[in-house]
Amino acid sequence: MEQYGGFWRRVGAYLIDIILLGIISSILGSVFGIGTTTTELGDMSAAYSYSADDAGSGALSLLLGIAYFAGLESSSMQATLGKKLLGMVVTDLDGNRISFLRALGRYFAKILSAVILFIGYIMVGLTERKQGLHDMIAGTLVHVGHPMGNKAATFE
Repeated sequence: MEQYGGFWRRVGAYLIDIILLGIISSILGSVFGIGTTTTELGDMSAAYSYSADDAGSGALSLLLGIAYFAGLESSSMQATLGKKLLGMVVTDLDGNRISFLRALGRYFAKILSAVILFIGYIMVGLTERKQGLHDMIAGTLVHVGHPMGNKAATFE
């Protein structure tokens, strides 16, 4: 019987991923001079204006997220580092490796999972194959181990 990555295991993997991305983002932000902003306070009120640093930081976050999540989940590893550490892989509905475009669609579908009060994520704990809304939209599954019985993907 196939075992799917459940809600709490996936939350744990995501926390690992976010910590790693935060470290990477901080390093890249300091190298390129973006990613951190300061707000000047005057008379106890914050005056905030949108700046090129904000755009650079947003672009850096978006590109890092795409490279990390979509890139790794469509790679031969089939998982982010967090998922890999917790023994999970992302596949299509037939248990095959997903393409970068499918992984990219899954990445952006997570926005919808979050916007609707995180119900799309909560669905992982409620559905038979532990699919979130983003998994259903992208036609993906998160397996514990490899669904075809093969050795888990490696860091190739």
